[in-house]
Amino acid sequence: MKRFLKRIIPGRIILLYHGAVSFLGAYWYGFPSRSMIVIGVTGTKGKTSTANFIWAVLARGGYKTGIITTANIRIGEAEAMNEYHMTMPGRAAIHRLMARMLREGCGVAVVETTSEGIKQYRHAGIAYDILVFTNLTPEHLESHGGSFEEYKRTKGEIFGLLATSKKELNGKRVEKVIVANRDSEHADYFLGFPADKKITFGFSDVSDIRAEDPEDLPDGVAFNAGGFRYSLRILGQFNIQNALPAIAVGRILGIPDSVIQEGLLSLSKIPGRMEEIFEGQQFRVFVDYAHEEKSITYVLETARTMCGDAGRIGILLGAEGGGRDKAKRPIMGKLAARLADYVVVTNVDPYEDDPRAILEDIAQSAERFGKIRGKDLFVIKDRRAGIQKILSFAKKGDVVLVTGKGAEQSIVIDGVRYPWDDRVRVKEELRKLVVNPIIK
Repeated sequence: MKRFLKRIIPGRIILLYHGAVSFLGAYWYGFPSRSMIVIGVTGTKGKTSTANFIWAVLARGGYKTGIITTANIRIGEAEAMNEYHMTMPGRAAIHRLMARMLREGCGVAVVETTSEGIKQYRHAGIAYDILVFTNLTPEHLESHGGSFEEYKRTKGEIFGLLATSKKELNGKRVEKVIVANRDSEHADYFLGFPADKKITFGFSDVSDIRAEDPEDLPDGVAFNAGGFRYSLRILGQFNIQNALPAIAVGRILGIPDSVIQEGLLSLSKIPGRMEEIFEGQQFRVFVDYAHEEKSITYVLETARTMCGDAGRIGILLGAEGGGRDKAKRPIMGKLAARLADYVVVTNVDPYEDDPRAILEDIAQSAERFGKIRGKDLFVIKDRRAGIQKILSFAKKGDVVLVTGKGAEQSIVIDGVRYPWDDRVRVKEELRKLVVNPIIK
């Protein structure tokens, strides 16, 4: 019925419906965002990690904080996985969650804000105060008419609304702030919108908060910023870019650098983001949400630093259906072929599309760049069977990456949603492999 209605109802009407429901939800729940500091995090990559780093810093700084992200939903210290299968839940769920945050004493809400959510007006009724721009690369272009500029413009809509939203908390006007990645070529676009303050971050020497001297640690990374040495307990130097906005937000809210560092160090796991799964095996396994060129590159490069020249890298990957980003599929195949030693291509969320066509787009590209089916490349439609296969090849010293879904709680095949969690499935399959578990 849902697919039928989408075919006969004009798209504009459907979008207006989403907006009306969101605004009515804000009204029904008493516009909770007007009584909190609201931080929006938008961009192509790193939004969930950035939101979690911000939560950790604010929590350590004495701010009870809630977050809504692709992976998880936090209300203070309480955490649940996002079971909506969408970053910005529809049907006024965002306002319901924010109202609960407010009832339970949260003074700050961090909302991961996507272009698809903005397009469907799920941000209607949310009064943002701080907007964080992480980065921008081509993704979800099909839903934006195939235009990168339209994709960028859509994300810019919330920046255009920022200064129009007036708010007072405890008798004081809340300043409107833009925090932007200076390393992005699109930073000036987002910094061009009016705001009370504009703060930049990055590795660029013109950044307000500049990262320097990055260092890989056994269980994370370290870097300098603003005369202070910070450490993370999350692997991958790419996570420095995700932590810098948390430093910016902490400073905006008056949190000392030493407390910001305590907050960053307190976060040892972000669900489905370079999340290590250990069940006694003699190789390392990570579940990560990586699903496009940059993120796939980052996790593969991070894996190489961990296993060195002696170990091998295995990657399980796939791509979404439903008309999403067909152009990225051959790029993913190329990256997997060049940067991984063995590859399994499997389902992510084919939606109503033919899964085989999606898998072949990736696999044939991997073949063009040197991978051989049946030797170091395998196409397995069933995701559990794919996980079994990639783990079965791993040996001592290897690093295995299970990518594409992260901590998502369902998988959509032929329009039907089934319960799913990569982390649970990987644990189950590892337990089958490990006869005599080693002590970590």
